[in-house]
Amino acid sequence: MEQLSFDTVILGGGPAGLSAAIYASRGAVSTAIVDLNMLGGQPSNYLELENYPGFQVIGGFDLMEKFEEHADKFGVNKFPMQEIQSVDLKNKKIITNEYEFSAGTIIIATGAQPMKLNVPGEKEFVGRGVSYCAVCDGAFYKSKVVAVVGGGNAAVEEAMYLTKFADKVYVIHRRNELRADRIVQERAFKNEKIEFIWDSVVKEIKGDSLVNTVVLENVKTKELSNLAVNGVFPYIGMTPNVELFNGQLEQDSRGFIMTDETMSTSVDGVFAIGDVRTTPLRQVITAASDGAVGAVYAVKYLETHKEAVSA
Repeated sequence: MEQLSFDTVILGGGPAGLSAAIYASRGAVSTAIVDLNMLGGQPSNYLELENYPGFQVIGGFDLMEKFEEHADKFGVNKFPMQEIQSVDLKNKKIITNEYEFSAGTIIIATGAQPMKLNVPGEKEFVGRGVSYCAVCDGAFYKSKVVAVVGGGNAAVEEAMYLTKFADKVYVIHRRNELRADRIVQERAFKNEKIEFIWDSVVKEIKGDSLVNTVVLENVKTKELSNLAVNGVFPYIGMTPNVELFNGQLEQDSRGFIMTDETMSTSVDGVFAIGDVRTTPLRQVITAASDGAVGAVYAVKYLETHKEAVSA
């Protein structure tokens, strides 16, 4: 196994990780990004972004490509598609299927993933009617009926995207009003293909070889009902990708990593940025901002701990 050493190793190559890589490398420290997948993170799956400053509308993949090109300009070392086997935060060691990395600082930017409904049928029908990515799978539902579960920006925006293909899109929400931004709500309410089902949760997903029904429960009356659909897209929140770090540093009750305003964690020389940390807003711009802050303070850490890091 090849052994590599860098001043800063960034775990995760989404907007937070790429932003951190740009700032760290500009700080004249050797920098590497290690990712389980190709770089770009979740935004690479977004059809369009219209709230990233400087771009009235830009494709998610296109924006992340620009991030990566910017990182390339500063000579960031990239290690995509790595199967990460273990991470020792205290001793700053990362082992993948190909390499053993040692680092002066580690920046965690592993992001988060969609929460599961955890209802009967969900796991069984993944890829056969259950999907967590409308942009990835929307085209499979041309002229069909689908349900989106959730009431935030992601749920409502993905519901609108699905109307490009589906004849009908139900939005199932446990409350009687949406949490999405007002402008997003207004667009959805005007879309004739979208119908809202309020005060309801999914209790079960049914089908034969493919999904054909969701069982709903009204949270107020407890009444059960069947809704005929061909697909289900859950967007009920996020859960952090922290399996490699659990128990090594301070986390909140949901597993998100606790940081201070410098993105420092409870482990000396370890920083956490983006969706994986406790934060009031999870957007591309806040992830990029976290990356800048975390990298700047990682560089400061290296400057003030030169002897310890080089030992």
